[in-house]
Amino acid sequence: MSKFEKADLSKVKRYSIRERQNRVTTELFGKPLGDGSATQLIESLHGFLKANDLRSLIAACSDAIKNNRRIILMSGAHTLKVGLSPIFVDFLNFYKKVHFATNGAGLIHDLEIAFFGSTSEDVEENLKDGSFGMVEETAKLFSDVLSIADSRRVGLGEAAGILIDREKPRFAEHSIAYNWYQMDAPYTVHVSIGTDIVCQHPEYDGAKVGQASHDDFRIFCHSVGQIGNGGVAVNIGSAVMMPEVFLKALSVAKNLHPELNEFTTGNFDMIQHYRPNVNVVGRPQVLGGKGYSITGHHEIMIPLFLAAVKDSAT
Repeated sequence: MSKFEKADLSKVKRYSIRERQNRVTTELFGKPLGDGSATQLIESLHGFLKANDLRSLIAACSDAIKNNRRIILMSGAHTLKVGLSPIFVDFLNFYKKVHFATNGAGLIHDLEIAFFGSTSEDVEENLKDGSFGMVEETAKLFSDVLSIADSRRVGLGEAAGILIDREKPRFAEHSIAYNWYQMDAPYTVHVSIGTDIVCQHPEYDGAKVGQASHDDFRIFCHSVGQIGNGGVAVNIGSAVMMPEVFLKALSVAKNLHPELNEFTTGNFDMIQHYRPNVNVVGRPQVLGGKGYSITGHHEIMIPLFLAAVKDSAT
């Protein structure tokens, strides 16, 4: 037994998500662009600097699709909070060989979107009375995911897909976990204990989280091993978690597949950070890869980028 006292999470005061004021609802989500519209815009750009980098990254994804190579989308949770779920789902429907990887917050937002059609509380306001992160339903849904992952020995991402497929909540069509599960495409969740609101609740089981997330890491390593010879890995808005996970997975993949080389990586973010540019864009180039950094708001750049990839690959 530890000689240090622990907070008793069974005594925290919780409330219903239906009482919480959410900032994001499905009515605000983006919609996929029509065919051809993105290509016209991309072709209208000048031939310098980041315009050329964006064209090169689009071309790499287009070639990957034409040659049936793996595409990996790594994302922070912010992309779901700005309504990009339908954009990602539309891209998966266009090309099935897409691995979607996110952090624990990404799964939490996805669960809330699927079951309640809204997410993202007012952190500052709720922090005043200690109610930040204290909605009961989200913690119980996450616990259900853990139970499925533990009983079936699957990763967090697949377990979330199983749960949503079983329960068929009203807003399932907007869920990344649900759509990736339906398409038999890999969706993995990479967590850090203590960073997510579900850690504040008594249902949270760190042992089950660790096992399921490590299973997802191994699935992710397998996908990274498939990006050689023309595949693509793109990081979107994850400043720390996914760049670090990608670097370790790349090492595992290269260890198991010495022939792994010649792939493309990209990083989209509103502010360029150290780890994405080093771990995703820079260091992989020693394996014969090419890397690109694009700065801009996700709610603008990602719909444009994925629509242009679809147009170019058609």
